[in-house]
Amino acid sequence: MTKIDAIGRKILHELSRDGRISNLELAERVGLSPSACLRRVQELERSGVITGYRAVIDPAKLGLTFLAYVTVGLSSHTKQAQTDFEAAVAEAPEVRECHNITGAIEYLLRIETEDLAAYKHFHTEVLGVLPQVHSITTYVLMDSPKDERG
Repeated sequence: MTKIDAIGRKILHELSRDGRISNLELAERVGLSPSACLRRVQELERSGVITGYRAVIDPAKLGLTFLAYVTVGLSSHTKQAQTDFEAAVAEAPEVRECHNITGAIEYLLRIETEDLAAYKHFHTEVLGVLPQVHSITTYVLMDSPKDERG
């Protein structure tokens, strides 16, 4: 585990809000000289605290207006069932996130599709036909007042 001081936390906060911020602007926001700021960012990258940068895409602008979180319970609790399920959802473009979780179910998925009809097709023809799947529960996303996934 890497120890992060207050300046490091400020740097991470600013970069998580805007990964394209210039080093000059970042340095101003965190109270460092540009050279010291760049060294700190490079060290966070080198140590693996910062694992990469990416674009945040608005699904609605791509016509993906139906968003849901789906819980999936498996019919078997073996490593092979998990591996097979994870391989199957990795191939499904509708699945934007897949998390193996604890509790009454094994997986939490974030699904993005064009509309309800497209989701129904995914639910019945993709997810519903997987032999590892025992139960599916869908939670339709109505709004996201806070979303820091970045």
